[in-house]
Amino acid sequence: MASTNIEILGKKVCYKGFFRLECYRLRHRLFNGGWSQPLVRELFERGHAAAVLPYDPIRDEVILIEQFRIGALNASGGPWLLEIVAGMIDSGETAEKVVKRESMEETGCAVTDLIPLYEFLVSPGGTTEHITLFCGRVDSSLAGGIYGASEEGEDIKVHVVNLNTALVMLQSGKINSASAIIALQWLALNRHKVKTQWLT
Repeated sequence: MASTNIEILGKKVCYKGFFRLECYRLRHRLFNGGWSQPLVRELFERGHAAAVLPYDPIRDEVILIEQFRIGALNASGGPWLLEIVAGMIDSGETAEKVVKRESMEETGCAVTDLIPLYEFLVSPGGTTEHITLFCGRVDSSLAGGIYGASEEGEDIKVHVVNLNTALVMLQSGKINSASAIIALQWLALNRHKVKTQWLT
């Protein structure tokens, strides 16, 4: 939407720490051509992230990681989530560089090929964060163990899972992280194409 359709009436920083919370007072054009009433909206500025689903086309296995997440503290399945590799994009970094770095840090496995999947907004009702998502080729025979930067409080358990088993886990609701859901559904639809691309 063009900026002429949005009027910022005021903006202030409510909190600034590891994350930043900004408060906007604004109005925007309505579909009927008029203007909305002034709105007050808090905006969570977390930064942007990149994520990759590590896939071994020879063994037909994916690598999932499990770690504690404070945002899932009251989730029905508990706060230890099955996820895919992900990390925040630092200034001057590309999304590709991030997922290759994070794959080594979180699983000990190198990603040798990347297929771009999607870029999506995580929760645009309240945060600017978007995720750049990939599927990456790995050798899953090298995976396993506990990883993570202890100085950052990370405690990451690596799981090597047959793709069919992972899809059953997805169907049952055992996997409830958005990036993992999107990437696994994509791979379920594109498994043959990925194997053809990486194995021929």
